Amino acid sequence: MAILLFLIPISLLLLGVAIWAFVWAVRRGQFEDLDTASLDILQDDPPPPPQQRDADVDSKRDDDAG
Repeated sequence: MAILLFLIPISLLLLGVAIWAFVWAVRRGQFEDLDTASLDILQDDPPPPPQQRDADVDSKRDDDAG
């Protein structure tokens, strides 16, 4: 029974820390935009830009053929 005198204040202290951490996160904007991160995975990556080297090779082939 004496252990309750030790555990109850510790649990109240931990509860206070958890509430403080939640309020801090809300004030810092951690919960402002919850949808963007989950939608980012659905977007396609942009295509890679064409390489200049391939265009030079194609133009040389056209010059050699003509």
